[in-house]
Amino acid sequence: MNKLIVDEMTPVTLVGGGHLGLEDLNEALRHAPVLVAADGGAGAALEQGHVPEAVIGDFDSLPEAVQNRLPAENLFHLPEQDTTDFDKALRSIRAPVVLGAGFLGARVDHQLAAFHTLIQPGRSPCILIGATELVFHVTRRIALPMAAGDVVSLFPMQPVTGRSGGLVWPIEGLQMCPTSRIGTSNRAVGPVWIEADGPGLLGIVPRHYLAALMQAIASPAPC
Repeated sequence: MNKLIVDEMTPVTLVGGGHLGLEDLNEALRHAPVLVAADGGAGAALEQGHVPEAVIGDFDSLPEAVQNRLPAENLFHLPEQDTTDFDKALRSIRAPVVLGAGFLGARVDHQLAAFHTLIQPGRSPCILIGATELVFHVTRRIALPMAAGDVVSLFPMQPVTGRSGGLVWPIEGLQMCPTSRIGTSNRAVGPVWIEADGPGLLGIVPRHYLAALMQAIASPAPC
């Protein structure tokens, strides 16, 4: 059983050691002020003047000089090598939603591993912040106040079906699968809603919908 390290009633920012845009961390912290770092992400946080409340990982990318700048009680070493530091950190956090900064835009293999982690069961909902887009796992009905022409991409990490409204090409009746039919480069005709019949569907929407997406993911499920 995995041990919770961070248990919050408010959104959490999780920073990684990948590409971090100049405003990525600050924007995330405006929405989710509790800061946690996945391994080497601690160095990026310190460089921008922020001290993580917890640093979680196997520490193979956390230099000793960085560790020495952090309170010992904030360091949580998980030495197993079967999962990524993003996975180690995300499964150790319980929060209404986690904002992941520093996980997209660098190495492709790291991005693919991050997408794999997003769809794992038992994780807090997480939104990955990219340079222009947000990536999230569709685990419930998501409604966003999108404008006509906005790009909405859906990528199945495994076979999955679902329904949608407000898209140029609706997804109802489609069997999506990573080796056959995918749903990239769809477009909104106005406000959009999407739901999936099971796990495995990633949603990709413009970054300026971050606040609306957070609200949609973290709001209580309808009775």
